[in-house]
Amino acid sequence: MSTVRYRLEHETRYAYDAPVSQSWQRARLTPRSLPWQRLLAHSIEIDPRPDERHDGPDAFGNTVTHFGLHGAHRQLRVRMRAEVEVGARPQIVPGPAQPWESVRDALVRPGPPPDLGAARMAEATALLPLSEAARQYAAASLAPGRDWLEAVTALMRRIHADFEFEPGATTVSTSVDEVLRERRGVCQDFAHLMLAALRGWGLPARYVSGYLLTEPPPGQPRLMGVDASHAWVAAWSPRHGWVEFDPTNDQLADPRYITLAWGADFADVVPLRGVILGGGAQAMDVAVSVVPVSA
Repeated sequence: MSTVRYRLEHETRYAYDAPVSQSWQRARLTPRSLPWQRLLAHSIEIDPRPDERHDGPDAFGNTVTHFGLHGAHRQLRVRMRAEVEVGARPQIVPGPAQPWESVRDALVRPGPPPDLGAARMAEATALLPLSEAARQYAAASLAPGRDWLEAVTALMRRIHADFEFEPGATTVSTSVDEVLRERRGVCQDFAHLMLAALRGWGLPARYVSGYLLTEPPPGQPRLMGVDASHAWVAAWSPRHGWVEFDPTNDQLADPRYITLAWGADFADVVPLRGVILGGGAQAMDVAVSVVPVSA
């Protein structure tokens, strides 16, 4: 695919049963600027208007919008609008086989690692502790001496084939071991499983969040607000750098994939997270639109 330009909208609404007296929030709703992705326009509208707001990078280079509301309110609306241009990722250059063990060993041999960011992505996290079940699941793909790209691609394809995509079958707190038992989930679950499987063998990989262009059924118009956020995995090797794998759809990322943020797991890329005082029960609604400019 050639370069594609998109208009994005991502709106989150909270409705509270009782007034919220104080609210402090963090929004990761700024698409990243990358060699293959240009951020052409961007805005975040917050209603009620925040009493304080500032933007800054997090530890992974994602732009975070911090804001606070210090007056009583019973609803909160955060709306991101952006226009981005996405081209092809760097080509994978063929070459001699690169055993997956050599990728692992590059991070653990004495001396500074070849990529400190990659070394961090080989470690367990609070949300993704080491899973022996995930490690064993990956073993069928990681035959001794197998080429790294071939092995990681095989793992992606097995996850796609072995697990059923079923919205509502899991929650944000569902563990990798539960997903392995139930064999169903959504893109977040499959990305977490792939991360746990690779890290179990010392291979670095990170969680990527963003948007994926989807096509409406034949003969039907594209509807606003019915798209969704997406999640996939970027795995690292010294030869190829970061390569993006989508186990939900069994494919490598291409210009249909719009990168919003990345981190060690979902907790690092939550689009909107915060703390409130008051409010009682709350209801949340999210609407996402991904529209090619030519459409």
